[in-house]
Amino acid sequence: MDKLTPLRPVPTLVAVAVTLALWFFIPPPSSVEPNAWQLLALFIGTIIAIIGKAMPIGAVSIIAIALVAVTGVTNPGKPGAALSDALSGFSNPLIWLIGFSMMISISLNKTGLGARIGYYFISLFGRKTLGIAYALTLAETTLAPVTPSNTARGGGIIHPIMKSIADSFGSRPELNSSGKIGRYLALVNYNINPITSAMFITATAPNPLVVSLIAKGTHGAVELSWGMWALAALVPGVCSLLLMPLIVYFLYPPEIKSTPDAPHFAREKLQGLGPVTLPEKITLAVFALLLLLWAGVPAMLFGPALAVNPTTAALIGLAVLLGSGVLSWDDILKHKGAWDTVVWFAALVMMASFLGKLGLIHWLSLAVGGSISHMGLGWVSSTLLLTLVYLYSHYFFASTTAHVTAMFAAFFAAGIALCAPPVLLGLILGFSSSLMMSLTHYATGTAPIIFGSGYTTLGQWWKAGFIMSVINLVVWLTVGGLWWKWLGYW
Repeated sequence: MDKLTPLRPVPTLVAVAVTLALWFFIPPPSSVEPNAWQLLALFIGTIIAIIGKAMPIGAVSIIAIALVAVTGVTNPGKPGAALSDALSGFSNPLIWLIGFSMMISISLNKTGLGARIGYYFISLFGRKTLGIAYALTLAETTLAPVTPSNTARGGGIIHPIMKSIADSFGSRPELNSSGKIGRYLALVNYNINPITSAMFITATAPNPLVVSLIAKGTHGAVELSWGMWALAALVPGVCSLLLMPLIVYFLYPPEIKSTPDAPHFAREKLQGLGPVTLPEKITLAVFALLLLLWAGVPAMLFGPALAVNPTTAALIGLAVLLGSGVLSWDDILKHKGAWDTVVWFAALVMMASFLGKLGLIHWLSLAVGGSISHMGLGWVSSTLLLTLVYLYSHYFFASTTAHVTAMFAAFFAAGIALCAPPVLLGLILGFSSSLMMSLTHYATGTAPIIFGSGYTTLGQWWKAGFIMSVINLVVWLTVGGLWWKWLGYW
């Protein structure tokens, strides 16, 4: 007989205990309805289970959806309405944008286009170790708009390339030779990831959730488009990407600084891949089409009648890849990560949405805002304080999605209550939601992959991550703030 799927007992018990305590023993504040408080109990229990990895995130999410439907907390006394509410997350187009984009990204690995892009940049810029770092940076930035899984991008595509380069110079953890070049490239490999994740809505799964929460927090007054987000991130993102390899180079200088053989190594890899295949050409054409549609180029050239919804654009791209045979339906069915993301994203978006509708976010924002307002700070200082607390609390999270779901809406609403400009506040907190990934070796899915390869110690990783978090914050708050002011966003 097959064994039962094991639960992790400690996080499971903690999640259940906290949920029951909030539901039965801790009364809601006078301004909060009982059913809203009960939804908060389910929400907090879900987040604890996700953070503690009591079960796979998809399984936790299905249980959360079931509990919302069974308990009727979103619509007391109306079971049919409660079920519709529980399943409403699956109707959110942003969820399917990420799901479709993740399915599209399968083509990068299947066709070999992702590896070809990486080795091509190294063949151009790889004569120096610093050049290899910038080549990896360029490669990941090129892939970021069409790779919504930052883990697949940084850990699944760029990291194997980085490892093969380090190995070619005899820099391996098992040989105690990480200091030659591997440690430096591993830290660069990882610290690219938070920056590129911040630069595009489609570069990491939580970004569409951020967009959704900003729209809900402003009652639809602020809706960030794909192009608006990318334009806002362009200047601070490029600045961070230019600075990061230099800063890591200063912190942990590699023993090998000149790599004249790296371009030859990359060209050999490219030769091994052979000429660009038809599936690669189709994939490249689809990615170019998606970038044009997501950036709103048809609407800009020919008028709003030709504007294409980002999710519709992703669906078109996926249809082309399926229709041309680049991807098969079996490829799509086997991509558990995409279907998993659709499920847990739907659950978290649904719960976060109803927390807002039932007044919990408003109440929490008043509580947080009231605490800060008692300090007598202006909106600039208040925004900075909110950002610092929001970003550095990621030391306590092993999931950016859980962090965003648990804290973004409340902190955004608190900043609005303290008179911060909505677009400015939304951009700062939205970009911080990715930049905070730099902090730890468990901050996002990419981290354990690269840290687990053994090139750095824990101390080296955390030191580089903290310093990069400070540098990134300074760049995005100052350069970014001025850039957004010039764009007229605030």
